[in-house]
Amino acid sequence: MPDNSIGTPLPTEIDTTIAHEARVYDYWLGGKENYPADRALGDIIAGHIPTIKTMARANRAFLGRAVRYLVNEAGITQFLDIGTGIPTAGNTHEVAQQLDPAARIAYVDKDPIVLAHARALMDSTPQGRTRFLHADLHDPRSILDHPALAETLDLSQPVAIMLVAIMMYFHDNDHPEEIIATLLDAVPAGSYLVITHPTADFDPEAMAGVAASAQASGIDFHPRSKSETAALFEGTTLVDPGISPVATWRTDLTDRPAAVEDADSAWYWSGIGRKA
Repeated sequence: MPDNSIGTPLPTEIDTTIAHEARVYDYWLGGKENYPADRALGDIIAGHIPTIKTMARANRAFLGRAVRYLVNEAGITQFLDIGTGIPTAGNTHEVAQQLDPAARIAYVDKDPIVLAHARALMDSTPQGRTRFLHADLHDPRSILDHPALAETLDLSQPVAIMLVAIMMYFHDNDHPEEIIATLLDAVPAGSYLVITHPTADFDPEAMAGVAASAQASGIDFHPRSKSETAALFEGTTLVDPGISPVATWRTDLTDRPAAVEDADSAWYWSGIGRKA
């Protein structure tokens, strides 16, 4: 049966007068959970990158392909999805449980806007389980020690750690490699790490404008190069095709062939690594 309890150790107040990264992303995906401040920032960023909505969709499509790979080819049935964002079509549990109804998913986000929509993330199959943890990736132990995690996932068995479009909110002085290493240390060999990350490699000037606009709205944003993104996978072995443009990673796994984009249509790097 679905497990509907939610831990709420973080503040739960929502301020709709300032832009919020999860709501801006929702706006780009065509969602309805956004407000004027979010749309204003979204449009400013679109002024720097007119194809930003295409990029958001490409990043979301990658999530589906990654989950299909992990379930069908890697045999993964447990997912720790951190930086979940506002629920929309094709959430991790929807894709995973369609392929394996017994799949278990723990979602994690620190943002109260996501907490407000968390019920949609817990619509599990009877055979599986989903759970939402209101916790902060800046303190990975707050995730790993959360009692709801042990009730949802068996960390003695392989887990896929999903960090899709989240690590750009961590600057180098946040020590993102140490955060990821803490997560990897908690899961056994045979587990996987999934990352997508925006980059300035495709157009440095445009991405600099995005970073400045986000910062002006109070949102820390730190794009990384291909080599910097690869460094986040330390402790794992990258599966083919390695660090790749998000729009072209394993497009054979797409459920909508017509949706495949050119390599440079989305300025994100992506990859999946396996812990040996």
